Amino acid sequence: MPFRAAFALPALVLALALAPDLIRPACARTLQAEHPSALPLPSEASPELRKLLAVNPLYGFWKQDPPADAKAWKALAAEQAAKTAPHVEALAGKLGVDVREASLGGARVFELAPKDVDPAMEGRVLLHLHGGGFVFNPGLAGAGEGVMMAAAGRVRVVSVDYRMPPEHPFPAALDDALAVYRALLKDHPASRIGVFGASSGGGLALSLCLKIKAEGLPLPGALAPCSPWSDMDQRGDSYFLNQGRDNVLVSWDPWLKASALLYAQGRPLDHPLLSPVYGDVAGFPPVLILSGTRDLFLSNACRMHLKLRACGVPAELVVFEGMSHVLYLYNYAMPEAKTAFAELADFFRHTLR
Repeated sequence: MPFRAAFALPALVLALALAPDLIRPACARTLQAEHPSALPLPSEASPELRKLLAVNPLYGFWKQDPPADAKAWKALAAEQAAKTAPHVEALAGKLGVDVREASLGGARVFELAPKDVDPAMEGRVLLHLHGGGFVFNPGLAGAGEGVMMAAAGRVRVVSVDYRMPPEHPFPAALDDALAVYRALLKDHPASRIGVFGASSGGGLALSLCLKIKAEGLPLPGALAPCSPWSDMDQRGDSYFLNQGRDNVLVSWDPWLKASALLYAQGRPLDHPLLSPVYGDVAGFPPVLILSGTRDLFLSNACRMHLKLRACGVPAELVVFEGMSHVLYLYNYAMPEAKTAFAELADFFRHTLR
């Protein structure tokens, strides 16, 4: 069960929407075997979540060193995307979500339309920014979370296939997100546009709102940065407390560190448009943040939540017991995923006017 807070807990991606058969088999190192002080599997978690948590690390390539050059980064991203995209396509078919590739504002997007739109969401649209540490999930591989949201919320979703390093470091992803937002403004009042994403997509969603504010554009009606990478440096208790206990991200060094440096390309990691927890969030729309007690980014979520509330922004934080980084994206059928997307759908339904 999630914990909903109007206050932050004391502190506690690669958000790749990979299908269960891509996860490492049972022979993988378990939490208990690798970490003597590891937490036991949460008793209140569903069997599906417990099964995911029992495999550590979830990604086999995490045990390797990060790619040494641009060519190797591109090859690994392409390899993972080729495995993921067919599962996203199959999920869309199963959930009755129509997927259409298009261009908005000069950026590539995937328009995701549910079979039946909720009458309360007619004329509303959600802008989705995918996770993947700013280096993974190009193309359809990045649209899995958007497909789930379109189905759960019965709402139109536009998923941005933003440019990524090594060829396109910061601010290319932010520029693409802003271009799509500008295009959506031509047909929608800002109050009817919601923005969401998880992990690096959550951090990018927050950075997008900072950029929108700086550009003098109307801010969106609602924002849901889930487990956001809101501080790209290793700051916050959960980077240390949940190291090795989060079986998705595992640790900041070496993979997250390498991804952050590749994206930032020499810029300081505390730049507000890289790490939005350092930005001026006054005037932001209502915000919903999701995280989990085993999430390496829980401190990011807590710090961002408190920063928003300190600036007078209506903000809620929902924390799932026993959940590692955005594990609700890995099995749409599990109860925790149903709860997570129900929270998101309800939030957008009541905030977009």
